[in-house]
Amino acid sequence: MVELQHRRSVRLKGYDYTQAGAYFVTVCAWNHEPLFGEIVGGEMRLNGLGEVVRACWTAIPDHFTNVELADCVVMPNHIHGIIVMNTVGLTHLLPQRAGPPPNSLGAIIGSFKSAASKRIAILQCAHGGAVWQRNYYEHVIRDEADYNRIAEYVEHNPQRWAEDSLHPDAVQREDRQSGKVER
Repeated sequence: MVELQHRRSVRLKGYDYTQAGAYFVTVCAWNHEPLFGEIVGGEMRLNGLGEVVRACWTAIPDHFTNVELADCVVMPNHIHGIIVMNTVGLTHLLPQRAGPPPNSLGAIIGSFKSAASKRIAILQCAHGGAVWQRNYYEHVIRDEADYNRIAEYVEHNPQRWAEDSLHPDAVQREDRQSGKVER
């Protein structure tokens, strides 16, 4: 019998990600590669792939009517955004199925990543690889002070790129410290 490995979930145990609320999300490019552009003089300059990512992100409300988007920034190797879900779904009444529940944060992010990956594959056949890391990071925004702190972080992220934990130099340093060899 083959034993399956299970990844540790980074989600809040028991939290219903279909409920109304604000969520701060970070989605990273595969291997933290700077696929989406570069920071020049504290400003993000999107390349063609970055434009695709931004367009797919801004199209999320076209596909999920319970969603509004707040602050967002596409960085060289990730995207930060605030998603506001306005209605509570009744997904707990639906039969169980594989994957995230419909209209949940996981379904929204999965749809975004899929759309961006497909458009990037069409535009740049030469890219020839994965676009996104397997998962994403999220933070449930608890109150107005939390929201304001995160919105300020998102707005000023390009100016603070050199200190960002997702900056390629920081990622490589962390990999060396943890003993990871693959890049």
